Amino acid sequence: MSRSSKQHRATKETTVDVALEIDGTGAASASTGIPFFDHMLEQLGKHGGFDLTIGATGDLEIDLHHTVEDVGIVLGTALKEALGDKAGVRRFASNAVPLDEALVEVALDLSGRPFLVYEVEPVAEWIGTFDPQLAEEFWRGFAFAAGITLHLRSRSGRNGHHVIEASFKGVARALRDAVKIEGRGVPSTKGTL
Repeated sequence: MSRSSKQHRATKETTVDVALEIDGTGAASASTGIPFFDHMLEQLGKHGGFDLTIGATGDLEIDLHHTVEDVGIVLGTALKEALGDKAGVRRFASNAVPLDEALVEVALDLSGRPFLVYEVEPVAEWIGTFDPQLAEEFWRGFAFAAGITLHLRSRSGRNGHHVIEASFKGVARALRDAVKIEGRGVPSTKGTL
């Protein structure tokens, strides 16, 4: 059974298309009009082992916020659909990922209960056209649409690029572990996630 999803969302502010194959090869491409964000989304697919294609257009002339947040929402929706009832998944995962001077800890639960704890403080300098504050908006949209509990904490780092990239790689690796099939039933005493 293929754990995949294709999602399309169009609003007055953005149009977002996502194709996700959880049990992929790590082939990832993103085109959002925001080069640094595209690079981060490709990290998510590559290090998660997912086949991931993301295309988005948005009102970038106003702000990047709508596009970044909406991509998170649509990607989270795709993950939720691709996982289905989550039967057999490992469910929990955590790690610490370094990138040079940066170290980010990630813990997540495919719980069905959306929650975000985001304690990542990159430097305030923009990365190309990308405002580092938007990373939190992406993760919030993603976690709530996917129905997962997600914790990200920066333990060290001065370079905003490094801190944000470590967070994307950390979430990718945690997702890769959490979605692994290692049993048959739904991993919950409730019988559902």
